[in-house]
Amino acid sequence: MNSPLKNDLYIKALLRQPTERTPLWVMRQAGRYLPEYRQLRAQAGSFMNLCTNPELACEVTLQPLRRFPLDAAILFSDILTIPDAMGLGLYFVEGEGPKFEKTVQSAADVEQLKRPDPSTSLAYVMDAVSLIRKNLNGDVPLIGFSGSPWTLATYMVEGGSSKAFAKIKRMIYGDPQTAHLLLDKLADAVIDYLNAQIESGAQAVQIFDTWGGALSPEMFRSFSLQYLEKIVNGLHRSYDGKTIPVVLFCKGCNSHLEAIADTGCDGVGVDWTITLAEARSRVGERVSLQGNLDPAIMLTNPEIIESQVIETLASFGKGSGHVFNLGHGITPEVDPHHMTVLTQSVREHSMSWHKD
Repeated sequence: MNSPLKNDLYIKALLRQPTERTPLWVMRQAGRYLPEYRQLRAQAGSFMNLCTNPELACEVTLQPLRRFPLDAAILFSDILTIPDAMGLGLYFVEGEGPKFEKTVQSAADVEQLKRPDPSTSLAYVMDAVSLIRKNLNGDVPLIGFSGSPWTLATYMVEGGSSKAFAKIKRMIYGDPQTAHLLLDKLADAVIDYLNAQIESGAQAVQIFDTWGGALSPEMFRSFSLQYLEKIVNGLHRSYDGKTIPVVLFCKGCNSHLEAIADTGCDGVGVDWTITLAEARSRVGERVSLQGNLDPAIMLTNPEIIESQVIETLASFGKGSGHVFNLGHGITPEVDPHHMTVLTQSVREHSMSWHKD
């Protein structure tokens, strides 16, 4: 647990400390684009079996690190573990994604939700974190994560994935009191969950607000941002003598960059619909930036990937405070060789941006 990090570039970059090159990890770096993942998923029988078995979750987490020189590992799990532990009954339908046996439609439904105890109903996640941290042996840091209250609430009210978010939007406009009750309860659960991950071995945490961009500006501030700030303020910011960086990733939320940076987080993830140059000019030195290559570029060819890496690095410019990543998760159709090209390109071309 206490083994010193052999590669701490990711932590240093998030804390805006000097690094010799730009660190890299990729959202969904453990997943369906890797043949070894698909093989293990078939053996496990279901996605939930992978998530709830600490040994399998550890193996999946480590798979991309064996192939690629990445600078961080991220816990293999699902963002919907909290609603499942609250008693909604998570299951997955092939080709349709996550579903819940029960949904939240009223204040009475919210009142019935259990506040999960991470040491019991989510113990499988904590066991996975501990096992991954042990197996990493200090090679790279381990990132823990959670969905944001707003993003979790969309699934809980809609009953699964949604494009229009009609039910949850009807709630926030027509019954805002119930929506706030739900979001506040979720924020408390996320704080408990992420602090337990930190206590189990996570060395940084990221909160995914995947659907923050579905909200109007005023509604984002009221129904997402204030709960993100509550979580940031409730997390262990240091543990076991080490600083624990916190990253917020709000997809489609570029109009709120300054407000997200003001939550007190250490890093802000940005999608590909803004240049890093603009994002950096707006947030200044308050936070580090993570991103932001368009995931579709990974479907092209090595020459285009390398040229886009060069462009992305140049957009951020000189100095520390950049963690290279995609602007969202890597897609299942990507050729694993393209990840090799990505990692090599970032390593080769980022060093010049860190020289005096």
